[in-house]
Amino acid sequence: MGRVRTKTVKRASRVIIEKYYPRLTNDFHTNKKVCDEVAIIASKKLRNKIAGYTTHLMKRIQKGPVCGISFKLQEEERERKDQYVPEISALSTNVAALEVDIDTKNMLKAIGYDSLAVTVNTSLAGAVEQQAFRSQRRS
Repeated sequence: MGRVRTKTVKRASRVIIEKYYPRLTNDFHTNKKVCDEVAIIASKKLRNKIAGYTTHLMKRIQKGPVCGISFKLQEEERERKDQYVPEISALSTNVAALEVDIDTKNMLKAIGYDSLAVTVNTSLAGAVEQQAFRSQRRS
């Protein structure tokens, strides 16, 4: 059975990550040393709990943004992703025509993009129908 992490451990770990993110790694022992250097922690047991939770959060941060933690690198990464503009648009007409199924073509026509050069691929529509049939069979 798992152990309960107190609010103190979680809060201390989040503060340490926000302030000292560049010094932290995915290694518990390294994080333990950093916690010992940057914070005044009352006991060794509490220090180890904070370092363990810090390591856990660092691993989660690598996979994506973590709720409750806001540091410069994460915000800069989010801004960079938001500002990204591809060199060649997927809707560019001078590249080969897009392959879509019948439903997608009808949706494009409904929103006014019927002038867009697309080719209807019937094999894509068949895959959607097969998937729908499988889901009906399961229920």
